[in-house]
Amino acid sequence: MALSLGLLGIVTRDMAASLRFYRSLGVAIDDGQDDAPHVEARLDDGTLLAWDTVETVRSFDPGYVPPTGGHHVAFAFDAGSPAGVDATYAAMVAAGHTGHRAPWDAFWGQRYAVLLDPDGNAIDLYAALDAG
Repeated sequence: MALSLGLLGIVTRDMAASLRFYRSLGVAIDDGQDDAPHVEARLDDGTLLAWDTVETVRSFDPGYVPPTGGHHVAFAFDAGSPAGVDATYAAMVAAGHTGHRAPWDAFWGQRYAVLLDPDGNAIDLYAALDAG
């Protein structure tokens, strides 16, 4: 039996803040869902990204405790070019979102930067150094 990844889920303490962050990043999320217990958005590549509030998760897992001690998941978004990494990082920080690591040229051949979403998840931005 072959498995295929169908959904990436984020558990959030603040749905509105999380959706605002991902909208700023360019994820097309329908309006009017800031108070919803569960939200889904399909990325351009077909990946389904979903959010559940802590309360939603506790409705089927009453003992759920949000993780602590740093991020527990990281999403990496291809920004298309090194300049795209720099511009996206700068725009997100200027919009009030948390920058964790400013853009740098990584030894593995990519321009890289790290943001944190409102729940502390690492959101990586990258592009091949020769893509541009």
